Amino acid sequence: MGELDSLSKEISYALRHAPWEYELEMDEEGWVPMAQLLDGLHREAKWVDIERADVEEMIAQSAKKRFEIKDERIRAFYGHSFPMKIQKEEKEPPAVLYHGTARRFVASIMENGLLPQQRQYVHLSQDLETAEIVGKRHDGKPCILVIDAKRAWEDGVKFYLGNEKVWLADVVLGKYIKQM
Repeated sequence: MGELDSLSKEISYALRHAPWEYELEMDEEGWVPMAQLLDGLHREAKWVDIERADVEEMIAQSAKKRFEIKDERIRAFYGHSFPMKIQKEEKEPPAVLYHGTARRFVASIMENGLLPQQRQYVHLSQDLETAEIVGKRHDGKPCILVIDAKRAWEDGVKFYLGNEKVWLADVVLGKYIKQM
């Protein structure tokens, strides 16, 4: 049960306290696509082999009913330490935003920009600390990218307030990105 207990704690942290560290897009009721959660977990070596069946087993064996799975989504029942609603309201961003990423992705990002990949949006951090935490999920020594959000906004790039630490964008072209 040790491994499942550890998995429960990891998923609790992701869904209840720091969804931005796992780049999760949570709806107003706290639901997250299961594929996004698994993708976020797979970025750590310890959880690279975790599958939906493992999460279902963890929920079934847990004495504390903390999670619920419905269709292709999962949520924590309670204990959230952040505002639940991730608003997708277009909003003017701060002048500068950050994005933590693995060094191996930097050349592609500089050439092609930041793209949403398997997500609906590109996730950007409002502060350096959050960008570094997110980046470390991809690389022990991540590269922090500085986004000229003011210029991008003025040029018509749409930004959305995710929560108090995360901003979302559809795409951020390389011309707005510098390496720190």
